[in-house]
Amino acid sequence: MQPLDRTRVDPIHSNTNKANRSQLSSSSSRKRVGMGNTYCILGGCIDQASVGVVERWGRFEHIAEPGCHLFNPLVGQWLAGVLSTRINSLDVKIETKTKDNVFVQLVCSIQYRVVKASADDAFYELQNPREQIQAYVFDVVRALVPMMTLDALFEQKGEVAKSVLEELEKVMGAYGYSIEHILMVDILPDPSVRKAMNEINAGGVGVARQRQAITDGLRENIMNFSSKVEGTSAKEVMDLIMITQYFDTMRDLGNSSKNTTVFLPHGPGHVRDISDQIRNGLMEAASAQVSDV
Repeated sequence: MQPLDRTRVDPIHSNTNKANRSQLSSSSSRKRVGMGNTYCILGGCIDQASVGVVERWGRFEHIAEPGCHLFNPLVGQWLAGVLSTRINSLDVKIETKTKDNVFVQLVCSIQYRVVKASADDAFYELQNPREQIQAYVFDVVRALVPMMTLDALFEQKGEVAKSVLEELEKVMGAYGYSIEHILMVDILPDPSVRKAMNEINAGGVGVARQRQAITDGLRENIMNFSSKVEGTSAKEVMDLIMITQYFDTMRDLGNSSKNTTVFLPHGPGHVRDISDQIRNGLMEAASAQVSDV
């Protein structure tokens, strides 16, 4: 008695059966095949990096290793299907929100394979393993990412991948699948957030370059002044520049549109007093830094 839902095929020497043998040796990860009983003994070939699932009267009997196998349909024996043991890759895109309310899209690459010793579990237990893996990845990532800021997510993406790996190994191992690697390929914030981050970084670089240019110009001016005016030191030139900047600041305050009144002492000796105050303030700040160290 043969199962009604299994396709009958011609003998091994027929052209039809050649097509079925090529189907058995294809590279799909899971295939069900049917064998007829035109002859007493029929056979099938299983590719390298694949295993066959052999049934007897509809019940699992054993795992067939790669190679050529003979099956006896008179005792209800047939090749129910073939599983590939090659590594498969699944890319999963997850959209979620971080702790600082930034929507991000994570691209996670999962590499998995069928365990030979548990090929029967992989064949009978799961109808669609890719959907199962994707569901568990969604669950783990959406539980972890909302507890992390965007900066922390970039810094700890390896920890997120490790947590996903541990969960998948625990769950999918019971179904005959081994999770080889999990890679957090990309983290893509919302386009508006990426644009704002780029503007902030560009602004910071511009300010740093502007300050560097001011410092370089100040250094060059001091060196030129010291070389052209005999008897002056770099310290004296620096004091002169600081006093000039002080009066420039006072002028800008006086020219501002706000109602601001600045009282300044006047007289020939007050210029030296201002210079001494600035110098003393710098010395006190320097000594405070040394004492803190």
